[in-house]
Amino acid sequence: MNARLLPRGLALLLLAGCAAVGPDYAPPQAPAAAGWTEQDAALPAAPAETGDWWRQLDDPVLDGLVERAVRQGLDVREALARVREARAFRGVAASEQLPTLDANLLWERRGESDSTPLGSFVPDTTLYRAGFDASWELDVWGRVRRSVEAADADLAATLEDARGVVLTVVAETARTYVDLRAFERRIEIARTNVALQEETLALAQTRLDAGLVGDRDVAQAQSTVETTRSLVPQLEVGRRAAANRLAVLLDLPPGELEAELAGSRPIPVPPAEVAVGVPADLLRRRPDVRSAERVLAAETARIGVAEGDLYPRLVLLGTLGLAADDPGDVADKDSSFFSLGPFVRWNLFDGGRLRQLVEAQDARAEQARVRWERTVLAAFEEAENAMTGFVREQARRASLQRAESQALRAVELAQTEYREGLTDFQAVVDTERTVAALQDDLAQSEATIATQAVALYKALGGGWEHAEPVARAEP
Repeated sequence: MNARLLPRGLALLLLAGCAAVGPDYAPPQAPAAAGWTEQDAALPAAPAETGDWWRQLDDPVLDGLVERAVRQGLDVREALARVREARAFRGVAASEQLPTLDANLLWERRGESDSTPLGSFVPDTTLYRAGFDASWELDVWGRVRRSVEAADADLAATLEDARGVVLTVVAETARTYVDLRAFERRIEIARTNVALQEETLALAQTRLDAGLVGDRDVAQAQSTVETTRSLVPQLEVGRRAAANRLAVLLDLPPGELEAELAGSRPIPVPPAEVAVGVPADLLRRRPDVRSAERVLAAETARIGVAEGDLYPRLVLLGTLGLAADDPGDVADKDSSFFSLGPFVRWNLFDGGRLRQLVEAQDARAEQARVRWERTVLAAFEEAENAMTGFVREQARRASLQRAESQALRAVELAQTEYREGLTDFQAVVDTERTVAALQDDLAQSEATIATQAVALYKALGGGWEHAEPVARAEP
């Protein structure tokens, strides 16, 4: 082969390699409705303001807990470690675009066997050698470029996953804090009703002492008091569990936050209106959707990596060094040696293994597309459910408030009529039980509205934008 044709052949190969093998990625387009199914004045279509949304609950204690959970929580720290890992693997993939250079030192003492035909004629030898070996794969078909493209997408997906972890930690912290304050409110309601029912018990005892009623009224009043009092330990268990959960979210031992959380505070109240934007905005904000799209991009790029193995690999090899049988001659110019030339490797037959690997990778890319579509639908479903829960629970709370007002009036009337002997004791007991149940339901409804607001903000994909640890991890 004419040596002058070699550079021309290399130039043609490099020119052919300007376009990488495999499909060029195009981001998928998801069909999104113009508006949400739940249309309500509480959910205006103005652009959603989701940054630092927990501050809308107007509780400084919660603000501090969220900031600490994002800064020092175990889940966030683990997610950031995964980002570091992905960034390192991206560097590994990018390094394949550059030449490699290895240094080597050799001292070798060789003695031939006297039992071989030439053994007695070949003297024992000593070799001293030092040099460099270099290799560089020319990315003719774009296999390495596709590998870097996949690593870039993997890194982006991992970063989106970290943002999703931040969003989950913020929402979990806010929801647990609401639960804690709700348990405190329900404990307060139970104790208030115990005091109210003890007054009724005293009234029944007074009428018993006056001979106006029998023992049944006193026994029934005592039973009502103890039934209501029995709720308190159960609610205290829930309150303690919520406090322990908050401590763990902040990477603290259970019970560590008790002093900080001491002192009853009201259940956080979310704004009456939450701007939700349009469905298309959701896809641009939610980390899980963004991550699924980047995973699809990575799997698509790996099709090109697999297809690149079907074509020849061209590697430039070079060696430069010094070698001698005497250490004093190693530095002599006559001891230098070198080699330089291309190396081509091409798998001509493997029983179809490489083509099946391409087919398998194509199937992985299709799976990633399906997962992206599923993630999109799940995002819309979560948002719609959160909107419905937020709006409907507000309507339920309004009904409970009206019912509580009437129930309190009914208690007053029943107690007055009982004192005057116009009704039996059962009417008093029934109205007091109704008040206790309604007030407990109302406290739970107020907590549900707050947790539905948390779920809505989370479904809208907000809260990760201002997370300082993840911002520092971004490229």
